[in-house]
Amino acid sequence: MELIEGLKESLAKTIRNYNGKGWSPATSTNYSFRQTDKSEEIYVSRSGVDKSSFTSSDFIQVDRNGNSTKLNPNSKPSAETLIHCVIYDLFPKAKVILHSHSIYPVLVSKKMNEHVSFEGFEIQKGFAGQVTHDSEVNIPIFENSQEMDFFVKALNLRKEELIHSCFLIKQHGTYAWGENLFEAKRHIETLEYLCQCKWLDK
Repeated sequence: MELIEGLKESLAKTIRNYNGKGWSPATSTNYSFRQTDKSEEIYVSRSGVDKSSFTSSDFIQVDRNGNSTKLNPNSKPSAETLIHCVIYDLFPKAKVILHSHSIYPVLVSKKMNEHVSFEGFEIQKGFAGQVTHDSEVNIPIFENSQEMDFFVKALNLRKEELIHSCFLIKQHGTYAWGENLFEAKRHIETLEYLCQCKWLDK
């Protein structure tokens, strides 16, 4: 239980920090973690919370299908909880998932189709397994949808493209994950930086 509380505190601090960067306007974005890759329970951010004041008590426990296991009458998990569940199912080593609504990935995704490419940037090595800047990195872009079943099918269909542990949703934002909070942060921050470079270098 102590480990879970520590994860809650660390992730809550990250959420507040990302809000300070402007990555979660108007209570948007969602986040989750699980204690181990065998965990049947996932802790996901409560819906409708101002992320500038997000605390460890703002996580809700859900099962692997996104159904609340300890739902308080006045709280509900994020509407996009099922996306987190699919990512955990597809990538068993993932333990933390971060989501951003920052401006540069949203703008970049509007101009691209099925993926965005980066090449020659030193920061590309922020992605797990990427050891050189001297190669092309392709990050998948998915269409936006209010139907979560769409993402279940789309993520399963394009699993092999998700080798860098992140993706964009068109005119929506980014998702990134890792085996721990440090790795998940590295992935989302790498993608954020690259999208900003892509947009400003038009």
